[in-house]
Amino acid sequence: MALIFLSMISKNRNLESFPNPKPDRDYWIEFACPEFTCVCPKTGQPDFATIKIKYVPDQKCVELKSLKLYLWSYRNEGIFHEKVVNTILDDLIDCIQPRFMEVIGDFFVRGGIHTVVTAKHGEQSGINLSDSTT
Repeated sequence: MALIFLSMISKNRNLESFPNPKPDRDYWIEFACPEFTCVCPKTGQPDFATIKIKYVPDQKCVELKSLKLYLWSYRNEGIFHEKVVNTILDDLIDCIQPRFMEVIGDFFVRGGIHTVVTAKHGEQSGINLSDSTT
């Protein structure tokens, strides 16, 4: 049963959105996924990370259940840290076209090295995201 479930989530890369309730206002939305997992493409060992997403929506917001399933879909994928963070950003941009977005992958120590990858899209005009809580 678990293999069937993992097979189902590994194929779910469908992000969904809903209309922004305040498209005329700049405000930020922040998410943290402290249980993100992918696989090192060189060693096959699991990589664990906290993925943080901050964005200023335009006309659409990302729907959280679809985001959760999307992030789970990387569970068994061999992918480099830099690639996964940039792919997440690109897929979210395609889904919601935010005014500004930042995705941070804070990966656990592996081989004595702690990796943090940050990818950004757009300008932070009109809002200071550095004061955010995540």
